[in-house]
Amino acid sequence: MNDVINNLAGEEEREKKMMFRIKLCGEFPVTGSHFYLLKWTSGGILQTFFLFPLNKSFTTSKMATVKASGNFNASADAEVLHKAMKGLGTDEDAIVQLLTARSNAQRQEIKATYKTLFGKDLVSDLKGELGGKFETLIVGLMTAPIAYDVTSLRNAIKGAGTDEKVLVEILASRTAHQVKAISAAYRQEYDDDLEEDVSGDTSGHFKRLLVILLQANRQKGIQQGEIENDAQALFKAGEHKFGTDEQSFVTILGNRSAEHLRKVFDAYMKLSGYEMEESIQRETSGGLRDLLLAVVKCARSVPTYFAETLYYAMKGAGTDDNTLIRVMVSRCEVDMLDIRSEFRRLFACSLYSMIKGDTSGDLRKALLVLCGGEDA
Repeated sequence: MNDVINNLAGEEEREKKMMFRIKLCGEFPVTGSHFYLLKWTSGGILQTFFLFPLNKSFTTSKMATVKASGNFNASADAEVLHKAMKGLGTDEDAIVQLLTARSNAQRQEIKATYKTLFGKDLVSDLKGELGGKFETLIVGLMTAPIAYDVTSLRNAIKGAGTDEKVLVEILASRTAHQVKAISAAYRQEYDDDLEEDVSGDTSGHFKRLLVILLQANRQKGIQQGEIENDAQALFKAGEHKFGTDEQSFVTILGNRSAEHLRKVFDAYMKLSGYEMEESIQRETSGGLRDLLLAVVKCARSVPTYFAETLYYAMKGAGTDDNTLIRVMVSRCEVDMLDIRSEFRRLFACSLYSMIKGDTSGDLRKALLVLCGGEDA
């Protein structure tokens, strides 16, 4: 590792930021078990590096529907993609078939090899050949996991208005390690502070809870002596008083561990006669309500949260394509099998059949592959 640092430190003319974006965002494994961010000063001197342990955001899970190819050859894959986009017309089927059969790490290798072989950027070529939501999905697949979250958050904050749905989904569902990596990558990519940008675009208790989640500093384990106290505090903050003490909800739900919160929810049910979600629905509103509900649901079960998110993205008139694509891309190598199972348990249809009936064309083909199969 020291040799890597020394060699990089001596290259004053190389593309400093790009190389370290790659390492931070999980595109370049420096060791078999960790990823490194190497940080440069404004004068171009290598100052330090941060270590982020691998987690399910970077490695293929047993519950994934998209896994690494056993007979992987980056050069051969790059050739297939180049051929699919060469000349008149585009072979979208070949692009879908290949990219959905490779892990994200393998796609990053293909991207680098493509530039070496053809002197062109693969993502730029894909954007030039594809269009619409299908393009959005393919570009998402070509983006490293942390970088994908960073881009999603940036677009949610800096676009016209604030897409609170994206802020809620990402910050409520990601692990502490992931949130810390996202914050570091955001600063590296945009030279801005994610917390400051979120704070500047939101307000009230909604902003306060987002800021707490961005600290990624939840208590560890179960605090046995605090379970009843927390349940009592939440009851007094809502159901037991006129009006609502939102700060108590924000502080407790934002800082306790998931396993501790599950115990608190049980105690709260015995105390009040209500599920925590029921009280939040009645006692809060707007973005704060959505964020509190997401935090509670993720504390109970992240796959269940995403199953519900996918269902409501497709339910009723029209489809929230952006949410559908974002969840399918970000979870297909993490816990999609669990999400499918929860979806089938909760609703009167399978995820596969709902996607099939709610989408069309190349987008549908790609989404169905990411889904990974039907659940009878």
